[in-house]
This record gives sequence, C-alpha cells and structure tokens, in this order.
Amino acid sequence: MGTLIGHVAPGFGFLLIGLWHLFNHIKLHLHHPNSYTAPSWFPTSKFKYSELLLIMLGSSASVAMELFISPEKHQPFDDDGTIPSYHLHNFEHALISMTFLVYAAFAIILDKLAPRAQHGLTQLLGAIAFGQQLLLFHLHSTDHMGPEGQYHLLLQLVILVSLTTTLMGIGLPKSFVVSFVRSLSVFFQGLWFIIMGVMLWTPGLIPKGCFLNYEEGHQVVRCQSKEAHHRAIALVNIQFSWFLIGIAVFGVAFYLVLVKIYGEKVEYFSLGSDRDEEEGDDVESQKKSKVGDSTSFVDHMGKTAFAPIDMER
Repeated sequence: MGTLIGHVAPGFGFLLIGLWHLFNHIKLHLHHPNSYTAPSWFPTSKFKYSELLLIMLGSSASVAMELFISPEKHQPFDDDGTIPSYHLHNFEHALISMTFLVYAAFAIILDKLAPRAQHGLTQLLGAIAFGQQLLLFHLHSTDHMGPEGQYHLLLQLVILVSLTTTLMGIGLPKSFVVSFVRSLSVFFQGLWFIIMGVMLWTPGLIPKGCFLNYEEGHQVVRCQSKEAHHRAIALVNIQFSWFLIGIAVFGVAFYLVLVKIYGEKVEYFSLGSDRDEEEGDDVESQKKSKVGDSTSFVDHMGKTAFAPIDMER
C-alpha cells in the first residue's frame, strides 16, 4: 500500500468477494427462506475452493509486494537484520494479508476434515482477520494526520462492521440480515480502498491548498494551512457520507433485482404439516366429541330404562 496500485488492487479483491457473498446470500435466502443457514464461504460449480484459493493468491501477492517488490526497497531488512523505519508500514500491511491467508487456508482444511465446529471456527478465523486489519490500521506507524488519516479512520468504521457481523454470524448463522450487512461492509471496504487510492495519489484530485510530498519512502498529502487541512478532512467526510448512502441504496436495490429475477419462494412444508396436524386434531376432537355424545346418550338411556323401580309406589 502507500501507492495508488497498493490500494486499488486489494480494493478490487474486497469488492469482488463482498459482491460474490452478497449475491449468493440473497439467492440462498430467496430459495430457502425458512431453512436459510449462512455458510462462511461459497463453493463454485467448476472448482469448489475457487473463492478461498483466490484469497490465498491475492494475500500471497500482497505479502510479496509489500516485503520484496516494494518501490522503497527490495529487501525487508537492513544489512544488520533490523527493520528500517520507512519499511514498518510494509510489514503491517503484510501481516494483514498473512492473516487472511491463514483464514482461507484453514477454511479449506476445516472443510475437508468437516468437524462439528467447522462453521464456528471458520467464522472465528475470519473475525480474527478483520480484527487484525482493524488493529493495525488503528495503530498504523505511518503518519496519518492529514486527509490520508481521515480516509483510514473512516475505513476503520467499515472494518468494525465487518468484524462485528462476522462474530455475530457465529451465534446467528440463520440470520440473513447479519450476512447481508457483513457482505455489504466487505464490498464497501473494497470500494473505499479504491477511492482512497484514486483520491490520494492522483495529483489532479488533491484538495485545494494541499499537495503530494515525498516522505519516508512514499508520497503523502500535506496541506499548506490549517484552513486547507480542515477543508480537506471535511471533504473526505462528505465523500464518505455520499458513498454510505450509495452503498445502502445499492444493497437494497440489488436485493430487489434478485427478487425479481429469482422470485421469492415460500416454503410451505412446515405450514402444511402444521395444518395437517391441526386438521387431524380437529377430526380427532370431533370423533371424540361424537363418541362422548353417544356414550352420554347410552348412559342416560341406561339410567332411565334400568333405574330401580320404587316398589312402595
């Protein structure tokens, strides 16, 4: 990261995974509204583990780019074996990618071994990956006091939603809303990464009164005055608000489009069985009432016909 391609490339990865999950969760819920259970990942028809392998490949490429093919230095360590200060942010980014790599690898292993706690453990690993991402962006070694810092601060809010909904998915696997929000938040992460890369490292899009300055091995946005600094941060906030509204509209509209395409199916098996049971109970109660009525009639007649005669009369 720290460059346009360093934000846009992982951004496309998050965006595609979020969109893939959003599509499949909606489709699964439309087909099985009463028996919906959210999986941690979705297999594909041609190759089951395509999603997880793409995460592993993307994470591995990110680690390689950060530690060995970075524009600052091709070796992650100094000659004395220490980490140079300008290379610390590369290690932080690489650790985030490594955590997602661990998640995808163990998701495959858990699926092959199929233990009872497969879903919960896979979700937990996903939550750890989002937690690691949130922690390292919050404690980032790079100076993020300017507009770049505001972009990262708002990104942390989106990551927090992904982390929270992933943890909630452990105990609420049948909740469609939890899965819907998690997928949409991952999609939003990817979109916000792309926006950050384009807005922060395209000279023509730098806010008025600010400029790109080369510091500690990479370029950062600096502002000439406090007024320009506050204006740039306010513009980032406004931009985030616009995209938040757009993401909400997109999510609901995407759901309605899929409802139109696939139709909203209703599973009647539970209702039918309940009705059958109710009808059976009604028939049984009617039979009992008829038997009870006939029995009471016989008893009444028996008591009348065979009552002891009063000889004294």
